[in-house]
Amino acid sequence: MLNNNTQEKSASHTLISALTYAMFFMFAMTTDAVGEIIKIAKSDMGLTNTQASAFHWSTMIAIALSGVGLGFVADRIGRKNAILIGLGAYAFASAMFMMGESFYLYFVLLFVSGLAIGLFKTAALALIGDISTSTEHHTAKMNAVEGFFGIGAIIGPMLVVALASAGLSWTWLYLIAAGLCVVMMLAALFTKYPDYKIADKNKATLGHTLSLLKNKYALGFSFGIAMYVAAEVAIFVWLPTFLVGFEGSKPAMWFAAYAVMIFFVLRAVGRFLGAWILQHFDWKPVILCFSAIIFCCFLGSAIIGKNAAVYLLPLSGLFMSMIYPTLNSKGISCFPKTDHGAVAGLILFFTAASAAIGPILMAFVSDQFGGGDMRIGFLLATGFTGVLFLLALYNWKYQPAERALSEANETEYGAEGVAT
Repeated sequence: MLNNNTQEKSASHTLISALTYAMFFMFAMTTDAVGEIIKIAKSDMGLTNTQASAFHWSTMIAIALSGVGLGFVADRIGRKNAILIGLGAYAFASAMFMMGESFYLYFVLLFVSGLAIGLFKTAALALIGDISTSTEHHTAKMNAVEGFFGIGAIIGPMLVVALASAGLSWTWLYLIAAGLCVVMMLAALFTKYPDYKIADKNKATLGHTLSLLKNKYALGFSFGIAMYVAAEVAIFVWLPTFLVGFEGSKPAMWFAAYAVMIFFVLRAVGRFLGAWILQHFDWKPVILCFSAIIFCCFLGSAIIGKNAAVYLLPLSGLFMSMIYPTLNSKGISCFPKTDHGAVAGLILFFTAASAAIGPILMAFVSDQFGGGDMRIGFLLATGFTGVLFLLALYNWKYQPAERALSEANETEYGAEGVAT
């Protein structure tokens, strides 16, 4: 009987993992295709750069607001319910892209889809903790989840290009996403989710989420993630602009043409590789080593210029890959599982806010101090990676979260689960 229960639990966790991977793949497919969408929409709709940039920041700002404002919902009504509501809202908003060709319609739908992403993503992140058996297992599973996100980030832009080549609108990408959402909702309805203790309704509130800002673990990991995200987004938003006018050998020109795609591929490969690395090495020195390499890649690109950036910035994706899911999982693991939705939402706020603000700051400094030369923007991005390295150095030397993670292994991951 015990063996049957164990097998049933294992099968349920496998299906839940697959659904979580699919969710991350699906929304990455749309959010990380924004560069290709902007290029087409600008031409088709006669948009300015400022207007077109809303296709990116509207979603990111909405995700940030949803993360901090709705992250506690997964703790209050349950992971499954929050995921179903979020996927339903995302499916509706995505299907509505086929209803017209208005810039303002797209803006509203992108904002609504961002709110939906924030809701089901925080629930999914909390769910990863529910099915993990230790903080180490949590981190490895988070790397695998983000690996599927990386695959979606590759497939999405390719689909937009394929649709354009076939004479179809980029909005079909969102209709495909809506269809995937419906399939995932049906699968989730018939999947048994793990038992967990639902947070007290007086605790699962926006006020409680905001109170986590006073917690050193929530704030520290969130700040580190913000520095990482600002550097990562710099590459797929501004690297093509940085490389405009680049001339070199045939291999170098090929790298320049596919620089962002190479970055995405290496990032996806690195996240699956990260899950393996963390089974054999402690996360703290790995983060320190990788952040040092990333800093060197950005510094060399900013100082030497395009001849170095064409190789170094795409290469940094391999070493960036495991930093976000590792920091994210460790930050969440420092808290009781009843708080995982709230803290995941708070970290998501810093993630999305940094993804929106970082590129804007790079553009500003490039215009103000470089006459539009994006190399100045990448000097700022180098600063982001420098701060990340210093935080990793501090974490390696002083291990500020080690006690909280050790206690979580005993109190949160040691038990088989509690009834709702």
